[in-house]
Order: sequence, then C-alpha cells, then structure tokens
Amino acid sequence: MYSLSAIVPFYNEEKFLYESVTKLIETNLFQEIILIDDNSSDQSSKIAEDIAEKYNDVTYYKKEKNEGKGSAVIFGYKKVSSSHIIVHDADLEYNPADIKKLKQLSIDNPDSLILGSRTIGNIKRNKQYKHLVIGNKLITRFFSILNNIKISDISTCYMIYSKKFIDNASIEEKQFGIEIEILSKFVKSKEKIIESPIHYSGRSYLEGKKITYKDGIEIFLKVIKYRFL
Repeated sequence: MYSLSAIVPFYNEEKFLYESVTKLIETNLFQEIILIDDNSSDQSSKIAEDIAEKYNDVTYYKKEKNEGKGSAVIFGYKKVSSSHIIVHDADLEYNPADIKKLKQLSIDNPDSLILGSRTIGNIKRNKQYKHLVIGNKLITRFFSILNNIKISDISTCYMIYSKKFIDNASIEEKQFGIEIEILSKFVKSKEKIIESPIHYSGRSYLEGKKITYKDGIEIFLKVIKYRFL
C-alpha cells in the first residue's frame, strides 16, 4: 500500500524551522515526518523536540556529528517506514503545497521518480543569485547529455522515490551531491523520471543559505563520477 514519508534534514535553522515544518504538517500528506538534526548548535534542536512532542506523526533525531545534508538524509532513510520518500529542506525555499501534485503523480506511477522542477512551467519564482541559476542550468545540461536523458533541474530538493529504490541504491553522499547520486543511480535503473513544476523562493546568504561555488564544482564532479561508477 502506498504511503509517503518526509525527511527534514536541518542544521542551525532556528529562524525558519518551526514555520517550515508546520507548513509541512498542515498538508496532511504524510504517514510520518522525520526531523534529522545534523548536530545544530543553535535553538533548532529545542524547536524540533517541541514539534515532535506536539505531533504524533513527527519524530526527531539528532546526529552526534555535523557531516552535511546528505548524511542527515541517509540517517533519515534508516527511520522510514513508508513505501515512498520525499526530502523537505527546512529553509522555506520550497512550498509544501506543491507536494500534493507530486504525491498524486507518484501514486499513479509508484516505480517512477517524481521530480519537482524549479525551471519548467509558467510559475513566478524568486531566485536570489544569477550565478546559482546559471550554474544549475549548465550542470543540468551536462548531466542530461552525459546520461542521454532530458532533465530540467538536477539539484531540486523535491523528489519522490520508493523506499525499495533507496534500499537497493546504497546512497552514500554526505553533502549537497546527494541529489546527483540519487538521480544518476535512478537513471541506471531504467525506470521513468516524471517532472512537474514547483514554486521556489530562494533565500540569501545573510538568511543562512549554505551552498557555495565550491559545492557547485563538487556537484559537477559528482555528475561525472556517478555516470561512470
């Protein structure tokens, strides 16, 4: 039977965490919401604990060491009891209301990966940094050519895929490159990837955005690594 879990990885997100997770809860789309704290040093831990105490379908775990977004997501995979998974960043850049459509596509296509694209469709989006937009477009184009597949957004957070796929894929990326690893390994599975437009409201570095030029270079290298691994 189909069911959906949301994994929420976070590190020092005290400013956004409560509102972000509350919006996720209010969609009523999930069997469970799993909060994974990548060893925060601010008030995020207390906020997450309070949310988990208030809602029966929310659980909270704190990692002993800060290792990166990917490590928190992988930690969350081990706690999932649903048939399908989506990751939700805690920084309010994504709109949980978009998950309703993604979930329906996943229910109709349970073996497919449903990708929420921040680039297709007639949707107004707030993108703070032109260099990040250009970088994502270039790497996405490179990924598509290298893997002989047309994808519009390889770094999106919103992807729904089955727990069965994750159990077989042995995901290991500890940083932002986890999306590349997931997509690369899914392409090799020969199952279908279905894209659907989603909203996006990028935040600034002053607001806590963490991805940098260095991450972009590493993501580019990960595209090559997982194409030929």
